[in-house]
Formats: sequence, structure tokens, C-alpha cells
Amino acid sequence: MLTATNPTTGQIARSIKPDDSSTISAKLAASKQAYSAWRRTSFDERARFICEVARIHRERASELAVLMTEEMGKPVREALGEIEKCAKSAEFYAENAQKYLAPEVIESDADKSYVQYLPLGTVLGILPWNSPFWLAFRVAIPALMAGNTCLIKPDPHVPGCGAALADAFRAAGSPPGLFDVLFLETPQIAEVIADPRIAAVSFTGSSAAGSKVAALAAQHIKPAVLELGGSDPAIILADADLERAAATTCLARTICAGQSCIAAKRVLVEQPVHDHFVELFQQQLAAIQQGDPTDSATDMGPIARSDLRDELHRQVSQSVKMGATLKLGGQLPDGPGTFYPVTLLTDVTPEMPVFREETFGPVAVVTKVRDLDEALRLANQSEYGLASSIWTTPARGEALAREIEAGQVVINGVVKTDPRLPSGGVKRSGYGRELGPHGIREFTNAQQVWIGK
Repeated sequence: MLTATNPTTGQIARSIKPDDSSTISAKLAASKQAYSAWRRTSFDERARFICEVARIHRERASELAVLMTEEMGKPVREALGEIEKCAKSAEFYAENAQKYLAPEVIESDADKSYVQYLPLGTVLGILPWNSPFWLAFRVAIPALMAGNTCLIKPDPHVPGCGAALADAFRAAGSPPGLFDVLFLETPQIAEVIADPRIAAVSFTGSSAAGSKVAALAAQHIKPAVLELGGSDPAIILADADLERAAATTCLARTICAGQSCIAAKRVLVEQPVHDHFVELFQQQLAAIQQGDPTDSATDMGPIARSDLRDELHRQVSQSVKMGATLKLGGQLPDGPGTFYPVTLLTDVTPEMPVFREETFGPVAVVTKVRDLDEALRLANQSEYGLASSIWTTPARGEALAREIEAGQVVINGVVKTDPRLPSGGVKRSGYGRELGPHGIREFTNAQQVWIGK
């Protein structure tokens, strides 16, 4: 069974039976059949459907938010924001997909030559639990607007969110097979990737799982986009606006209880401003209201699962034993649920687990650096390269962006995903891009057309 346990209460929220082989095959067949008609639809037809998907999600926002709160502990305020982001992004692609996929004329020895972007078939999206609706939209909406069909495999711990997603697309008038949800246990994924009716794969999750998905996709010669783990640096230089930097980095570290691949995870602070920044940062972190995620006043809910909390606490405890200074939090609380307090560690060095490993939870890690050169060296001293932020003057930050080994660099702001801009990483954070003009083209055939006289 695919079982969701409410991380606030520890009680089972719901269970859904996994799809059997015949159900999986039927969904794959329907998706392939739907593709033959959908690929020939106009951009206007696709856009009308996608806008209706956005409308249905806005209409159902409250009930969808409750599912996220029950199944993975997202505060209702954040959950409502996630649904609105889904709707806005859908509307954005409805308006801009045709422009992004317009043929590109390229001069050659032909009388006329150009590249046109054609759909591939059925795209399989394999998703984690931390943003169950947004991550599904991030895969499905560009794929559908490009003329593909889409199957989403939600994380086993958020089956109710997956079921609600499928129901909302049906309510929007989705033709049979155009969009559907596969309820799979992990061992079933390999056979679906191998199935010839799957044309491409998008995976968001851990680097370890991503490497397995990548190997399977490569074995069957299918394109894949991987958005994997991150240990994002936030560089605070001496000429930064420290109050803004502290407030924004606090938000970046604690949104979704710190359970985000693009969260700021290693805060590298230049020595002259280190102590003052830590003071401001600690004040911001201490003000976070943790509690019942169904309460609209709550800033941060629980960690999604007990195994995740145990792993986070191991990283904190081992780092403290190795010399990190615990300034805030760091203790397992009593009572029901998988809560973990906002935690601040300073005097962190590169050999400590909280620096070397990805920390998936509300643990802020501060390392003092002598100067810019050391900040850049430590920022890049990671197997990950997803995103990063720099706090300095805009011109200086822009010049430094080229020195950061990451797919995304934000100067004086919070790292986020935006449908207008490509998102993705380098190194063990994955490859390929989602969103923006680059993302929508990932699952298309960039077909060259050469016309003689």
C-alpha cells in the first residue's frame, strides 16, 4: 500500500493501493493513444485546456492545501501559495509556449533551412514529496504545451496529493490518457521507464536515486532531465546589506521546513561582518513560529518523516561533536509528530557532515571565511551544484557569478524557481533544465528542415 502518515500527529492519513500490471499497461496505452491526437492540436487549443487546469486548481486550492498539510506537513499558508504558483505558471506557459517553440531560421546552403520543435510522446515525471503539486506542474505543463502527453508518478508518501492531481485534470476536461497519475511502489518504476510507450523521463529527488533513473533511461536510450540534491552556498560579503541578507537567508533556509533542494544550506560569511551577521541571523531564525501546520499563523511545520528527522539529527550531533557551536535548537523535541527545531550552527568546517552532506531540514550552517577567495573556494567545494546566492553590490555580484559552479546564481535575493527562467544543476545536482524556454525544449525533437531549390 502507498501510505501517507500525518507528520504532525503520527497517525495514518490515508492509503492507496498501487496500480497492478494491467492498470499500468492500460494507462500507458491510453497515453500513447492520446498523443496521436494531442500532438496535432493547435497552441490555442492546448492553452485553453491548460488555463482551465489553472482555474480548477484555484477553485480547489483549500482542499488541495489540506492534503499537503496532512501528508507531508506543509503549513497551510505555504500550501496555498504552492497552488497559486501552479496556476500562475500554467497560465504563463499557455501564453508563451508558442513563442518558445517557434521555428528558428538558420542560414545554410539550402534555399531555406530551419529548426522546428516537435513533441516526442509520453513524458514520465517521477517526483518527490516536498512540493507535490508544483513539481508535477513543472513537468506536466511545459510537456503538454509542447504537444506531449504526461504520466506523473508521485512519491509513495503523498498518494492523496497524486489522486487529487489526477482528479483536477479530469475536471478540467482532460481527454483520456492526456494526463494521468501512476500509483507505483519503487520496484515498479524500472519496468515503466523501460516500456517503449515512454518517450522521456523527468526525475526530481536524491542524487542516489537519480543516478539509477539516469542509468535506466540511458539503457533504453531515452532523454532524461534530472533535478537532484543540493548543498547551496549563500555567500555574505563585507559590503552586503546584512539585515536584508539575514532576513532573506532565514526564509531561504526554513521554507518547507528546510526540505528543499534549492534551500540555502551553507552560509559563508566574510570575517569582518561575521559576528554581526550571526547575531542578526539568529534573531531571524529564533522568530520562526513552529507548530500546527493547519494554523495559518504557523511559519514552519514538522519534518515529513521520522527517518528524515533521524538523519538530520545525526548530521547535527556529529558536527557538534566535531567542534561546531550550537547556537539554537539541535534537540529532539518530546511529543507527537516529527518536529525538528530551527537550528543554527556556527564554527562549521568543511569536514563536518552539515557542510559535506545535503541537510534536508531547518538547520542553518555558518562558516567564517577570511576573504572572497576563500568564500568562492568553499562554495565550490561540494559534489553538488544546484543553486547559490551572493550578497554584495549588484555589479560585484554579477561579476562573481561566473566563478560559482551552480546552475543558478541569485544576487541579493532568495533562490526560487520561476516559470520564466531555466532551473537545473551541474555536478551531482543533475543535468538538463526545467522551466523557461530551455525547459520546454528539453522534451522536444529539434528537427532540422533543409529545403533545396
